[in-house]
Amino acid sequence: MKVKFSKKFAKQYDRANSKIQISFDKRLKLFLQNPFHPLLNNHSLSGKLSGYRSINVTGDWRAIYSVADKSEINVVIFEMIGTHSQLYKS
Repeated sequence: MKVKFSKKFAKQYDRANSKIQISFDKRLKLFLQNPFHPLLNNHSLSGKLSGYRSINVTGDWRAIYSVADKSEINVVIFEMIGTHSQLYKS
């Protein structure tokens, strides 16, 4: 599986504190081994984020990703990272 990061994700990741960055790095390794590991709580989103999926980084932090165009098999793009309230506010 190939992983890419959007510019928005990179900015949000850089602004996050080091504990969050370390937690994401650990979860990314787990994601690469098994995207549906129970710790990740990998699930599809609905509403304005329909078409995206979310994984848990910590208790309140989430990483949102999309699956690239079907022509690029096994490519995921991490789009956003933040707290539940930051990402899902209406």
